[in-house]
Amino acid sequence: MKRRTFLLSAAGTGGALVVGWGLLPPRSRLGSRNSLPVRDGQVGLNGWIKIDRRGRVILAMHRSEMGQGVHTALPMLVAEELDVPLDQVLLEPAGPESIYGNVAMFVGSLPIHPAEREPDHGSAAVRLTEWMVTKLAREMGINVTGGSSSVADAWDVLRTAAATARAQLLGAAALQWRLPVDELRIIDGVISHASGPSAHFGELARRAAALSVSEVRVKPPQTWRLIGRSAPRTDVPAKVDGSARYGIDVRLPGMRYAAVRMCPMLGGSPGRIGVDEALRRPGVERVVRLGPIAGSTAGVAVVARTYWHALQAVDAMPVEWRAPPHDPQRGLLDSSAIAAALEQAARQALAEDGGHAFHRRGDVARAEQGAARVVEQVYHAPYLAHATMEPINCTARVQDGQVEVWAPTQVPTLARQVAARVAGVPPERVTVHVTLVGGGFGRRLEVDHVGQAVRVAMETGGKPVQLIWPREEDLMHDFYRPAGAAVLRAALDAQGLPVALRIASAGDAITPRWLERGLPAFAGPVDLPDKTASEGLFDLPYQVPHQRIAHAATHSGVPVGYWRSVGHSHNAFFSESFIDELAFEARQDPVAYRLALLRDKPRHQAVLRLAAERAGWDRPPPPGRARGVALHESFGSIVAEVVEVSARQGRPQVHRVVCAIDCGAVVNPGIVAQQMESGVIFGLSAALHGRIDIRGGIVQQRNYPDHPVLTLADTPVIETHIVRSQRAPGGVGEPGTPPVAPALANAWFALTGQRLRRLPLLGAASAPHPGN
Repeated sequence: MKRRTFLLSAAGTGGALVVGWGLLPPRSRLGSRNSLPVRDGQVGLNGWIKIDRRGRVILAMHRSEMGQGVHTALPMLVAEELDVPLDQVLLEPAGPESIYGNVAMFVGSLPIHPAEREPDHGSAAVRLTEWMVTKLAREMGINVTGGSSSVADAWDVLRTAAATARAQLLGAAALQWRLPVDELRIIDGVISHASGPSAHFGELARRAAALSVSEVRVKPPQTWRLIGRSAPRTDVPAKVDGSARYGIDVRLPGMRYAAVRMCPMLGGSPGRIGVDEALRRPGVERVVRLGPIAGSTAGVAVVARTYWHALQAVDAMPVEWRAPPHDPQRGLLDSSAIAAALEQAARQALAEDGGHAFHRRGDVARAEQGAARVVEQVYHAPYLAHATMEPINCTARVQDGQVEVWAPTQVPTLARQVAARVAGVPPERVTVHVTLVGGGFGRRLEVDHVGQAVRVAMETGGKPVQLIWPREEDLMHDFYRPAGAAVLRAALDAQGLPVALRIASAGDAITPRWLERGLPAFAGPVDLPDKTASEGLFDLPYQVPHQRIAHAATHSGVPVGYWRSVGHSHNAFFSESFIDELAFEARQDPVAYRLALLRDKPRHQAVLRLAAERAGWDRPPPPGRARGVALHESFGSIVAEVVEVSARQGRPQVHRVVCAIDCGAVVNPGIVAQQMESGVIFGLSAALHGRIDIRGGIVQQRNYPDHPVLTLADTPVIETHIVRSQRAPGGVGEPGTPPVAPALANAWFALTGQRLRRLPLLGAASAPHPGN
């Protein structure tokens, strides 16, 4: 794969950020110096930063590194404010204190239209709601890496923590040398004065820790020397030379290994287990029955001296599997029947103004009556698995009333809680070590495997045990991206522009199910509307005067969870495919048509124009190729993508993807480009191949041969163009994924005249469903 990255300038609002203690949310997130354990002469300055004897900065790292570069981007914020080289910022795992909780992710989960979050546009009710959720999230302190929120959440707090430390260190030097603070300067972690005195941070830290600061001013953008420039990823060298340690690499003295096998039927359980047969095999020590922990399907684990022995034994062990309790309304789960039911639910919601209306404006019915014509289409998306590269695993030790867990997790707070529940101990007796994560994509927001590992460790007499899922168990027992269907209806005027838009989607809501599994204390008896079900539909940027965007929440019984870009992943396919269809109905160019609908959206217009310009939209593509475009906003960022495609043996072959993104302030352009490339590749895999089929309650896909992903040979050239901005940062880990499927489908239509309205596209292109 070839990479091309471009950083462009655009006008933006900016200026220094002044943070006074009175303006922070209730209970400052800075914490105290006592929040960080110190050793070997280290000195804590606040809950995030300490200084060692050599003057190096140690940052409490509260987010999981799963390839998204957060262990580089967040230290860059600190290095910028403290004027130290990036390699002088060391990382230390953050503890369980609530200051490390993710506030931005929970505020971002509110079903608020992006326009209402724009400066000077939000109502008092919106501001009050956001304030209340900020306060609640701060008090709960749930440490979670997700929602493309790591930089956005850390943007203020880490810069403020570092700026506070900077002020303390400068104040210490000024007191020690009896010189004015404004005459001191910091270069590479050394404070000096023109008259001669100088000292590195380590020599001033103890005096600095005794100082308090009432007001802090972070650096204005025009003085940044590190933020906004590409810096090498600090985690790459260890990953290249093999010294990086993921969860599956944990090795402890006396460690045992456990392989799991769960009931093939989702929600089923084991009956008679051939324990004696398993124990007769070499290296096997015990067999442990596993209940439905944190949403998992019940099963069995075999513990042995090596993983190979455990895996061979669990595969050979006879088990009588029991079907789940009979549900006369559902019967055994079947994905084809679910897809048909979802379309029916969406059509009914559209016809009856049913479902929960996430967004409404004007009078849709009256606008439809006076329209020149009405266009209506239905779209489908399948269940999807995460299929992370690193197999699902967790290592646990239960001894003397203490629990220790080593896990590649996105949610150490929930991992700690489930470990405590399973072991029957208070959370204070659980220690969670967060390792590098070999791919998360939302799967490691679940803690089922953590609970299983602790349950097995309770049977090993204090010996640590590493539990690993075979790939077959991973694909057959995931928490899947929900299947979805949507009916979109637009009333067009004489020029072909929409005057009214109705959207009714249907699918399972993720958040209520996730709360039931990971936070049962917060899961209520009534499912509240879940933003993830309608995001990418209710929050469209296009100017349509009359709208009703609703979702009919279903509960299919299939375990569902967060998947990279969540609802945007399929809702963008629905909405941007439909917008392309409207452009065709209007006999207008797809880019020009979108621009006409973005009259008062200059940021969206700029991103779309940039992608089109860099893709050569106004020039004919190479012979035998066509281009398609899609624009989508998610996680605080706007992305436009142009896909160039040809046909190979009647199927799409993607040659080039041109991306433009406005993600607010850019910390590291290289990481932004990497994440856009990653999102495109991930999205293309799903768009072309991704599906999970369920028949008789059993997932049919078992391993990569029947769950293919994009190969290197099929990976296109990916270009990334970044719009420079001084707005607060948006996300970059997920926004690259949603636009690629509709852009590809739109390109295929431009090439062949075949409109694909069902994912995955390869199956639809070779054997179109009715209506395609």
